[in-house]
Amino acid sequence: MDVNLQFWSTEGKSFFQRFLHWADILDPTVLLNSNETIEKSRLLLQTSAQTLQEPLQDKKVKEAWKLSLSSVHPGTGEIIPLVFRPPAFLPLATPLIFASLLPHRGAKQALIWQFLFHAYTAGFTIANGNATAKAEAFPYFVMTQHRLSGPMQTFFRKILPIPLLACLSVFNVMIVRGTEYENGIEVMDKNGKVIGVSQKAGLKAVQDTALSRAALFGTAVIIPESLLYFLNRTNFLLRNPHALTPLRLLMTVSALGALLPVSFSVFPQLGEIKRDDLEKEILSSTEETELFYNRGV
Repeated sequence: MDVNLQFWSTEGKSFFQRFLHWADILDPTVLLNSNETIEKSRLLLQTSAQTLQEPLQDKKVKEAWKLSLSSVHPGTGEIIPLVFRPPAFLPLATPLIFASLLPHRGAKQALIWQFLFHAYTAGFTIANGNATAKAEAFPYFVMTQHRLSGPMQTFFRKILPIPLLACLSVFNVMIVRGTEYENGIEVMDKNGKVIGVSQKAGLKAVQDTALSRAALFGTAVIIPESLLYFLNRTNFLLRNPHALTPLRLLMTVSALGALLPVSFSVFPQLGEIKRDDLEKEILSSTEETELFYNRGV
């Protein structure tokens, strides 16, 4: 079992534990470290006899964990490409999702921005054991093909994109990670010994990740839009309409920044599945009542 998964097995048993760790791991400044520094940190964790028993007591060891967890894939042990590491997600995804949800003059602009957003999240999800597909310019296409006004235009411009974004986030993860529940993923015992390959564990891993991703984007968009709905009627915005765009950006960044560690923490990184929920061939291979797998991010 990779040291990152060993960490989550002891330090990620509760949502509160996972949330505190992810809030620390998502610090963008860790992106400034070189691959050589990351490799040295991994070596320290692998050679220190105390790291797994007392992982956060020593400051140097704590920093090594932060680098390893933020930069190294727990399934392969390889360093994740810089732009797809978890700390890079907020700085890169926020402007893309913000631009994709702005009112556009035509469907072409909407499609381009939404494609870029979903393309980036696809790369992120693939690099971290997950994936996403592409975009939803459908509301803008409808508005440009049919002249809508009043409540219908509000529906297609303001309301529909939010649940559509959440649904497509689920759809995208399910599509690109389809091989995990079609071919199965490795399940292991508490000591890290691989017991077999399970399609049911793969399906559970993908479903949990898809649900957390939909909740992240759906909630992160609906909060700013709901606040702006009321703020639009204030004297400040009536007198300063140009302040709407930077205010929306600020709210989007704040919502995503607050919800990102929550999304990553909802389900354990080291997923658990009951022995009775697995395939018959795995049941005959072990007497363990609970088995584990890498869920991905």
